[in-house]
Amino acid sequence: MIDVIIIGAGPAGLSAAIVCAENGLQVKVIDEFMKPGGRLLGQLHQEPTGEWWNGIEEAKNMYNRAVSLSVDITLGTSVYDVQPSNSGWRVYTSEEILETNTLLIATGAAEVAAPMPGWTLPGVMSIGAAQVMTNVHRVRVGKRGIIVGVNVLSVAIARELQLADIEIVGMMLPPQNTVNKDAASPEKVMQSLLRVAHLAPSAILRLGSKLMKFKLFQRLGLAFYPSGLLKMWGIPIHLKRAVIEICGENQVESVKVAYVTASGEVVPGTTRIAPVDFVCIAGDLYPLAELASVAGCPLRYVPELGGHVPLHDTNMQTPLEGLYVAGNITGIESAKVAKAQGKVAGLAIVQSFKPKHPMVQKELDQAKQQVIDIREQALIQFHPQVAEGRERIARMASNSEVGQGVI
Repeated sequence: MIDVIIIGAGPAGLSAAIVCAENGLQVKVIDEFMKPGGRLLGQLHQEPTGEWWNGIEEAKNMYNRAVSLSVDITLGTSVYDVQPSNSGWRVYTSEEILETNTLLIATGAAEVAAPMPGWTLPGVMSIGAAQVMTNVHRVRVGKRGIIVGVNVLSVAIARELQLADIEIVGMMLPPQNTVNKDAASPEKVMQSLLRVAHLAPSAILRLGSKLMKFKLFQRLGLAFYPSGLLKMWGIPIHLKRAVIEICGENQVESVKVAYVTASGEVVPGTTRIAPVDFVCIAGDLYPLAELASVAGCPLRYVPELGGHVPLHDTNMQTPLEGLYVAGNITGIESAKVAKAQGKVAGLAIVQSFKPKHPMVQKELDQAKQQVIDIREQALIQFHPQVAEGRERIARMASNSEVGQGVI
């Protein structure tokens, strides 16, 4: 019988494992990927202080710390089922069946790729796949490409691809359809870009973005938005153009682009061909909550958190006794927030084993405050009302008596 099993070796899972092991608990971490680190592995960016955030190094440091504490980390192994048992939880993996007193699910998030004509051609990939291939596997995804979808995620990763000496000819909107409704709307996209305007390399752009908080200036800005003249790090950001089709015989050879109206409709007679050898499609992220659902944990739809998330309280505990969640499975945020949430979950688990420990409650309160502080200082925010979403799920959890084993 293992004290704690953690599913997911990302920032949340490793952080929780370290805390539990530091407090004398036997911990096993399982992840289906061949390397530990989760989302950290693809991240490489410069902080406002000028320092570089190297996700691979961060993951290595956390992994080494966990191993030094005798945490058993199993990689390349899938978990396909979890069930409550008389003594806690039974975890079914591709290698064996395990028993544990306490289970933490930290499975992270996944991408939603926006469908469009030609998207099954070799050379078309999600923006996250391009990030992992470039930063983790050191594979150049192409020489000259285009990013379809202008959002927080694509803006951040575009810079990472550029740092790898990959030419990004531009970022454009996807074609308008049922799935891409908001992503193909110039007005909606402009509003989302305001959340990353502080990253703009130009002081003029940063200053101008402050005015764009007002609806009038947003309409004026869209009406007079320059055609291919507005750039970040030299990458043109097009809000009046969309990629309407990806073309090629056996692989990506070009894309069809066209001007679009303020509502996202294609302007007749404006279609042209742009030669590229790869295309990155940037959709949204959603919490990977399927395993929590399999466990019987109730889910709640909270748009501010990215979709359906497991019901949980501020201690990251679900309504099911001995089941905790942490990281992007609870809502889409940065890796730093996920890491801080993992610490909260770890301390809450320690408290469940050692309820009379004099210092755990104090450390838990401090860890929860740290999550709030890191969220407020986050460089980018995937959803602008994430704090409100957190409050909503906490209220739902309170009404459901989370932590008492009932719903």
